[in-house]
Amino acid sequence: MNSTHARQVFPKVALYGAAGLVLVSLMVAGASRLTDDGVVALPTGAVTESRALRFEDRADGGVAIYDAATDEVVEIVAPGTNGFIRGALRGLNRERLRRDIGARPAFNLTLFEDGRLLLIDPTTNRSIDLGAFGRTQTETFVRLLTAKEGKEGQS
Repeated sequence: MNSTHARQVFPKVALYGAAGLVLVSLMVAGASRLTDDGVVALPTGAVTESRALRFEDRADGGVAIYDAATDEVVEIVAPGTNGFIRGALRGLNRERLRRDIGARPAFNLTLFEDGRLLLIDPTTNRSIDLGAFGRTQTETFVRLLTAKEGKEGQS
């Protein structure tokens, strides 16, 4: 077979350059992930109100919410209701399970002067900006900031 066409070869320099660029990108991304370098943290302003809360699953499927300072019940979430509270806690508890941290340590529910409301897990340094889920969902947690102890109401 006589070929009059020259075989085209991809330039090795370009191939090595592309491979090097990919490798450097992966190394920088990995280093940033491990060191939290480049993590963006929004300013939160001063804390206007905060409450340490502990959440405990009940045998009936409900969730008891306790003021961590007094260990008094603040509210009972009825079984099968308020999926937002359950979902927010599920996300934070996933990290606790991964690190073998029990459910006993309290979460901090913190309202900042700029209006942001965060549910913070001080044991894992993870938090959820509750305002990102809309006013209705945020109000669910705002009620917990001022709820009186001993309340056996349903959420």
